[in-house]
Amino acid sequence: MFLKILLGAAFSGSLHLYVWWRLVKNAHLARRWHIGLSLAMLLMWLSIPITTTGRLWSPSIASALSWISMPWMALVGLMFVVSVAIHVSRGVAWASRKALRRESPPESMSRRVFLARVTSGAAVTVAGASVARGMTQARGDHEIVTVEFTLPKLPKELDGFTIVQLSDLHVGLTIDRDFVQHVVDQTNRLSPDLIALTGDLVDGPVKDLEHDIAPLGSLRAKHGVYAVTGNHEYYAGADAWIAAITNLGVRYLRNQLVTIGDGTASFDLAGVDDYGAADYRGHGEDLKAATAARDPNRALVLLAHQPRQVRNAAKHGVDLQLSGHTHGGQIWPWHYIVRVQQGGLLAGRYTYEGTQVYVSRGCGYWGPPVRLLAPLEITRVVLRSA
Repeated sequence: MFLKILLGAAFSGSLHLYVWWRLVKNAHLARRWHIGLSLAMLLMWLSIPITTTGRLWSPSIASALSWISMPWMALVGLMFVVSVAIHVSRGVAWASRKALRRESPPESMSRRVFLARVTSGAAVTVAGASVARGMTQARGDHEIVTVEFTLPKLPKELDGFTIVQLSDLHVGLTIDRDFVQHVVDQTNRLSPDLIALTGDLVDGPVKDLEHDIAPLGSLRAKHGVYAVTGNHEYYAGADAWIAAITNLGVRYLRNQLVTIGDGTASFDLAGVDDYGAADYRGHGEDLKAATAARDPNRALVLLAHQPRQVRNAAKHGVDLQLSGHTHGGQIWPWHYIVRVQQGGLLAGRYTYEGTQVYVSRGCGYWGPPVRLLAPLEITRVVLRSA
């Protein structure tokens, strides 16, 4: 965990340094403004690792500080993106003039300072407005997304069977019991046949968050509530969390399969550990074990936290995989990195070598309470027979 924090601090420090260089140093501000803004950026950079490590010694202080440090994290990231975009555009314009053999405007010091300050103002304004908009999305209403999947092996008696998928709740620094209760209330109003929790429910140890996660015990579905682990459960202590959430009435499928329904009016539901779970003793994805008891004549739905797990699922004849993990990118344009990491599977429905996949944007958020062009989602999956 500490290695991840150090790597995160180093990456964040690089972004801060670039933003400071472009928006403060190059703006040639008055000495007092230069020193003041430089110190402020240094303190805000330090506030991020202080917040993330602060959960270990004072969760209440870390939670309060996170409302400052986490939006700042998003603001710096977006100022970096806007600043790079502006300077790339200026570089393209300069190259175009050179290619066309046109004279460039004379570069006096006053002109350079003026352009630097305009660039700084534009970056701060665009990034600030984006973060404000993103915070309203992250703390606003959930979009109820209804998607239908036709499963050729699904019996006609189960045509219209509904699964409500909740993913990436990330209860922790800024997501508390009230937020969880709101998600639970919306889910229960949909009257699902089954509820699937596809990982990353928590961001912290059981002793700090058991009160906040408790509303999950009020989830209601005719055929029960099932869950699989996500990568963040492992950061927070997977075994303890599996036990705690199981006590709330949720059944974890750890490389296991259950039959949903009765007799011929049924389908198989399997679940596997997170993609990276093999790094933890006693854990790890094992689709062979999960599908060993399957009936090849029944439709098979798989719960797997990360979309890229479909590469293995397709080899085992999975009909439909439900995943999360990506948050739909959470903050544009950083979603491009997530898309590459997950093999192009970012959000929505896909088909991979005959296996249908749905990737939820998630009903919470990680880190900054900001979602930009990736709204909160509660997914209502409707199964259809052929």
